[in-house]
Amino acid sequence: MIELTEGQKAPDFNAKDQTGKNISLSDFSGKNVILYFYPKDDTPGCTAEACSFRDNYQSLLNEGFEVLGVSTDDEKSHQKFITKYNLPFSLIADTDKKIVEAYGVWVEKNMYGKKYMGVARKTFIIDKNGLIRKIIDKIDTKNSSTQVLDAIK
Repeated sequence: MIELTEGQKAPDFNAKDQTGKNISLSDFSGKNVILYFYPKDDTPGCTAEACSFRDNYQSLLNEGFEVLGVSTDDEKSHQKFITKYNLPFSLIADTDKKIVEAYGVWVEKNMYGKKYMGVARKTFIIDKNGLIRKIIDKIDTKNSSTQVLDAIK
């Protein structure tokens, strides 16, 4: 499994967002990016996390950051999630799991004694040069945007 570290170049990717538009990390060259990985659209923890980013979106923009969410859900699922919660940022459909694997967040999980593969909740703060400035892996879903704001100050 890949283990990315702070100071490393963030892996580029190319995938579709909720509208079917191709999106790559390199599209944001010269900008700071909050790239957050979450397990599933419209589940309680993932909704709390997305809404935290939504509620502090303007503050994050003011700090010079763009927000991108990534899960293995498809474009249609992302579109419904965005519409339902009025999310102002793009969600990337990583249906082939290339991005989650490149970032080392496709991991074995264990629920009720059953092992399965899934997305680990993790946030990468990427600077204008495409370097990973900070990795947050202990996510407080209700306060995820505050965690990011604290980390970038």
